[in-house]
Amino acid sequence: MANAKIIEVKAQQVSEISEKIARAQSVILFDYRGLTVEQVTELRNEMRKNGIEYVVLKNSLVERAAKKDSIDERVHDYLKGPTAYAFGYNDAVAPAKILKDAVKKYKKCELKGGIVNGKVFNAAEVNTLADLPSREQLIARLLGSMMSPISGLAVALDQIAKKRSEGAAE
Repeated sequence: MANAKIIEVKAQQVSEISEKIARAQSVILFDYRGLTVEQVTELRNEMRKNGIEYVVLKNSLVERAAKKDSIDERVHDYLKGPTAYAFGYNDAVAPAKILKDAVKKYKKCELKGGIVNGKVFNAAEVNTLADLPSREQLIARLLGSMMSPISGLAVALDQIAKKRSEGAAE
């Protein structure tokens, strides 16, 4: 028979994981088998620099939290074996990018899948997500496309002004 104290602790852990999943824009599931302690430490540091929480959790607790949050049942397929979880709170793409780079660099680990805004993604979809430009790059592109017509108008107006001043000088 399970101890009431243990049940209470596990319920608290499930609540904390549930809150993290709800708060995160993306949660990427990562099989870290084959990585050395130094490689995992390097990966954790990279995650920390980018505002990503990288933790190893018990799959059974994550499964309970996913059920609690009504996450698609397909996520249970990815909750087998050693799994690390990268919670991206500010940027949905950053955890996928960093972990995809780690897979390329170390060649021993793999992406399992993920949860992006409550929707379950398989490994191929997470790879596609990782190929998207970052939020900052998208904003820069948007601003660049907005500035292009304005700068074209400014150049045209400048040319007209120069022609008028040349015509007045003659």
